[in-house]
Amino acid sequence: MPILAVNRRAGFDYEILDKYEAGIVLFGHEVKAVKSGQISLKGSYVTLKKTKKLLPEVNLTNAHISLYKYASNVKDYDTDRPRRLLLKKKEITRLVGKKAEQGLTLVPLKIYTKRSLIKLEFALARGKKKYDKRETIKKRETDRKIKNEIKKRIKVV
Repeated sequence: MPILAVNRRAGFDYEILDKYEAGIVLFGHEVKAVKSGQISLKGSYVTLKKTKKLLPEVNLTNAHISLYKYASNVKDYDTDRPRRLLLKKKEITRLVGKKAEQGLTLVPLKIYTKRSLIKLEFALARGKKKYDKRETIKKRETDRKIKNEIKKRIKVV
């Protein structure tokens, strides 16, 4: 399961509540570009788009996939176009219900390959306040100091 792209800011900016896995509908040249690492999840998000069908359509919006350099005859390619996500009906209805709660959003975490398929892991998340981020930084620093002290004491003994 090689990881192709990671959204590093997601863990810092959001409190992760639930994680989901979905397939992505891509063009052939996009698959090759993603597998060669030409994708960025920075600033991307997952949207629920209402359709004429019973269930809404789930899309990955603002994910930047560069044009594969060996692709030929690709005209008017939009690198930031919305890409459809493949989920089961139960998962979509659960997402619709959870998304209705105030303050929750869907954030992509990482893109990876599973067998020969490209999967997206996204999360139902709540935005952190500034003081929450400060607490996270403070906790990380104290944990680092404790680990360093333990290492020093083990070396001395």
